[in-house]
Amino acid sequence: MNELNPNDFVITRKRKKYKFALFNNYPICFEEAEWSKRQKCNIIELGAGTGLFSLSLAKLYPKKSVVAIDIKGDRLQTGAKLAIDNNIQNIKFLRVRADQLIDLIKLKSLDGIWLTFSDPYPKKRSSGRRLTSPHYLEIYKKLLKNNGNIFFKTDSKVFFEWSLEQFAKEKLVIRDITFNLHNSDLPAEYKTMTAYERKFVNQGMAIMFAKVSKK
Repeated sequence: MNELNPNDFVITRKRKKYKFALFNNYPICFEEAEWSKRQKCNIIELGAGTGLFSLSLAKLYPKKSVVAIDIKGDRLQTGAKLAIDNNIQNIKFLRVRADQLIDLIKLKSLDGIWLTFSDPYPKKRSSGRRLTSPHYLEIYKKLLKNNGNIFFKTDSKVFFEWSLEQFAKEKLVIRDITFNLHNSDLPAEYKTMTAYERKFVNQGMAIMFAKVSKK
């Protein structure tokens, strides 16, 4: 990997240094071309943003391999730096799209897929871009172990209800469900918060959650 100078990357509009170079230089951060095809891992988070929630998962499950996935490397580098600074060795950060995963993750290797506050794409014509659309659910089913689970969190009731319909159409089994996660009796591990989630909860917003399995 060639070292890049962060000072060479500036976002003129915001007048701040572009963090893509930092992502490039961290050894636990990967572009598609740098990632060995069909790697085996245990847990992934899609749309991981800064990767801080994935980092929490890595701490919670130290014997599991975790991959934080997002298309924006300048965000992922935040979690990568903390992982390196804190010597957390069971996590990697991957900058790819969700539809590329079928060629990058070993089939039937995943224990869990976390979808945390994915873009709801509220316009009907954009429904195919939602990470709970049938196209993506088919990919997840191929990547999950037979007893693997999808963990889905959102603050959008419309998106949540639409997603439940897609789970049913794809013959996925809903194991746990709540329209108010942090006022439920569900396990504490589900209540680990993303940065967005903490903000929403502090504003009194309800977080919806579903655990869905292949069978």
